[in-house]
Parts: sequence; structure tokens; C-alpha cells
Amino acid sequence: MQTANVNRLTPYLFLAPAAIIMGIALLYPIGYMVYASFLDWNPSQRIGEAEFVGLRNYINLLGDAAFLESFWVTIKFAAVVVTLEMFLGVGLALLLDRNIRGMSLLRTLFILPMMIAPIVVGLMWRYMYHPTVGIFNRTLKSMGLDPVPWLSDGNWAFASVVIADVWQWTPFIFILSLAALQSLPQSAMEASRIDGATGWQQVIYIKLPLMLPVLIVTLLLRLIDAFKVLEVILVLTNGGPGLSTEILSLRISRTASEFRELGEAAAMSNFLLILLMVLTFGMFFYNKAMEVRAARLRAAAEEDL
Repeated sequence: MQTANVNRLTPYLFLAPAAIIMGIALLYPIGYMVYASFLDWNPSQRIGEAEFVGLRNYINLLGDAAFLESFWVTIKFAAVVVTLEMFLGVGLALLLDRNIRGMSLLRTLFILPMMIAPIVVGLMWRYMYHPTVGIFNRTLKSMGLDPVPWLSDGNWAFASVVIADVWQWTPFIFILSLAALQSLPQSAMEASRIDGATGWQQVIYIKLPLMLPVLIVTLLLRLIDAFKVLEVILVLTNGGPGLSTEILSLRISRTASEFRELGEAAAMSNFLLILLMVLTFGMFFYNKAMEVRAARLRAAAEEDL
């Protein structure tokens, strides 16, 4: 009996050091941030000297027009970039999922943007968006067209940061989608060809449904990252003009560093954390529901046989 108990506890004993380290490294900072969000805290104080204000920081956020505007910009930015990146990334994967001479080199070129540091990406696109010497306005001028205020107009500035983000992170969607395509069972493809399915029918009814679990995870990862993007927008526009490109992560950074309101910044961070957790669990339950549905369909098909 004693030996059985030891054998049963052995895996947990081996996992205990890693679990303790993860608990300290992960849970302690989150707990620290949650506690700080209930304080009126500024950088000149120790956290123990800050006044406890309860939910005041959270209540202030609901009446803060700048925070609400940043929240709306974040939602709009994430929705636009993730939609474009999913469409382009999956489309490129479907296009390049074939054996053509030089295709491996072409695939390598497609993933280069995501290897560049975000700061460098921001600087590179900022120079290209320059109103006088930037490549875009110089090209427009050579064609006899008026220059575009890429970073000085609110609407154009938002479009500019979207273009930069799509350029950098579409390869991420492309890589995962291509991996999912290449792991699909060839028997399903061959059976669809024998049944006379066209290329588009294979994509719509075979490839995309089989890729769905990977696409959901890819969508979730990219959506989470889109809510946290900071460096590219910081370098390109610093949230301007006005608040047209100021997303929540930039508002949090400015609240902590410029406005010196660490308690409010912590409350904003918790708000963003809760938002991302809702998205994560929503995607998780949706994925589980799709897996259950697929299992039921397979079981029904086996019963019919």
C-alpha cells in the first residue's frame, strides 16, 4: 500500500518544483497588479505607502473619455488587422500549397517580415510614410497625384498602422495555415477528386473544415497579440494624431510613465487581461463545441455504415 502511494505521488513530486516556479513567476506579478489597481499609487511612493481607494480606479475608467476612445480604437484595430491577416494568410497558404520549382524559396521570403524586430518595422514604415521623402508619396508625385497625409490625418494614420501590422504578421497566419494544409489526410483529397469535386469545392468543403481547429487557435493567438501591440504604433504615430491610433497598451504605458498614475494603469491592465481571458475562453469553448459536433457526425456516419 505504501509503495502504491509513493508511486502515485511521484509524478507530482517531480512536477512540484516547476509548478512552484511557475506560480511565483506568473501568479505573483498578476496578483501584484491586481492589488495595485485598488491603490492611489504614483512612482514616488512605495506600494505599501499608497492609499487604498477600492474600486475608484475602475469607476474612473468608465468616465474617462480617453480610455473609452482607446478601447474602441483597440477593438477596431484588432478586428481589422486579424480579419485581413486571416484572409491573406490562409489565401497565400492555399495558393502556395503545391509542388512548384522555387516554391521553398518563395515560402521563405514570405516569412521574413515576422523575423524583423517591431521597432525596426515601425521605423522602416515611418520613413516610407514620410510626407516628402517617403517612397509612397514620391511614387504618387511621380504619377501626378497628390501626396497622402499618411501619419498626420486620423483616418490615414489608422490605415497606415493597419498596413504595417498586416505586412508583418500575415506570414504568421501563412506559416500555421500552410502547416495545417500539409498535414491534411491525402485520402480525403483523393476521394473528393474521384467524386468529381472542383478545386474550390475541395477548399470549401474539405480543406477549410479540416483546418478549422488550427485556424481557431491561430485566430486566437493573433487576436491576443493584436490587443497587445505597442512598439510599431509607438514608433509610427505615438497614438496620434489625437487619439486616432492610441490603443489600450499605449494608453496604459502613457498613464504609468507620463501621467504617473500607477494604480489607474494597473486597473487598465486588469481590464485588458479580463478582455483577453473572455476572448480566450470563448474561443476555447467554441473549439470544444466544434470538436463535439465533429465527433457526433463521425459517430452517425459509422452507424449508417
